[in-house]
Amino acid sequence: MKDSVNKVVLAYSGGLDTSVILRWLKEIYDCEVIAFAADLGQKEELEGLEEKALNTGASKIYIEDLKEEFVRDFVFPALRANAIYEGSYLLGTALARPLIAKKQIEIARAEGADSVCHGATGKGNDQVRFEMTYMALEPGIKILSPWRDDKWTLNSRELMIDYANKHNIPITLTKKKPYSEDRNLLHISHEGGILEDPWAEPPEDMFVLSVSPEDAPDKATYVEIAFEGGNPVAVNGEKMSPAQLLDYLNQLAGENGIGRVDMVENRFVGMKSRGIYETPGGTVLWSAHRALESITMDREVMFIRDSMIPEYAKLVYNGFWYSPEMEVIQKLIDETQKNVTGTVRLKLYKGNCIVAGRKSPNSLYSEDFATFEVDEVYEQNDATGFIKLNALRMRIGALLKNR
Repeated sequence: MKDSVNKVVLAYSGGLDTSVILRWLKEIYDCEVIAFAADLGQKEELEGLEEKALNTGASKIYIEDLKEEFVRDFVFPALRANAIYEGSYLLGTALARPLIAKKQIEIARAEGADSVCHGATGKGNDQVRFEMTYMALEPGIKILSPWRDDKWTLNSRELMIDYANKHNIPITLTKKKPYSEDRNLLHISHEGGILEDPWAEPPEDMFVLSVSPEDAPDKATYVEIAFEGGNPVAVNGEKMSPAQLLDYLNQLAGENGIGRVDMVENRFVGMKSRGIYETPGGTVLWSAHRALESITMDREVMFIRDSMIPEYAKLVYNGFWYSPEMEVIQKLIDETQKNVTGTVRLKLYKGNCIVAGRKSPNSLYSEDFATFEVDEVYEQNDATGFIKLNALRMRIGALLKNR
């Protein structure tokens, strides 16, 4: 961390880490701190944030409503890619970080700040996601990372809680419930505390966006989602903005116990970590999108796109949102989505998201060809030569082996 810091824009959530860091920056570097909070759908978490930031030492706070931009320009592009990390994680935190960092840089420019700061630890992924974006958008900016600073001595949750109590900084985290949570419109994540034991089942009172499947309604809920060009645009016939649509599906799916994930993932820095994620609306959209693609995408195009899902997810997870390779991959994926228009009907029931129907004006599915009944469009004898030609190399190999 550079010693000559005059004005810094801090990515501020009002949680334990950034609340402590705000006060710590003032104390250690005697600099002006401007707090920036991105409204990504945290809802009640934003209440009292301005007063708290100013009372903790910020000279000013920006609270920007980024919900529509987040869903439209970050969540939906990832949905078009069917992005999923290590088979389970829909990248809720990873997709939010480049947007927060982008806005942070914009505020730093407007305020004439020489530095930006984040509260991510030196063990995690977020430090990479923030700083890769800073460097891609404003290469000359000073980057402050307190957890990696030699002057930082608050290297545990307990020490930070003690610091907050000493300086009368109000916090919700306690030594009995030391969970780290990150919420936005796509998901909420839970880490730390008892969750650091991968054998321990997460306590039910920890969950925020979803009920337990056991407590979900005994009657299934049906929902229809309409897509245009790979993007969801309406639910049950009602047009909605991106943020409105995801917010509505979060409520609907959460009430049916959908979207809980408990996984041990591989962090970019090399260690494994356990995270609990609630992604109700995103889980429904992911299932619906795949179902619609099944009737609208050419087989070979789908194969090429699907082969890119792991790479796309890895780039997002590792913080390469603004990289040249990400730009190229996104353009290719968006090209595959031009015909992904139609409607999917889903059945939501006790944690299950079941596809109940799909239709599209661009459907490649033909009942005339697929039927098991008598048809006049498909010559079944044609399959004989098709199979022989595809097996030719294997037949030649077997003949040589047996010779």
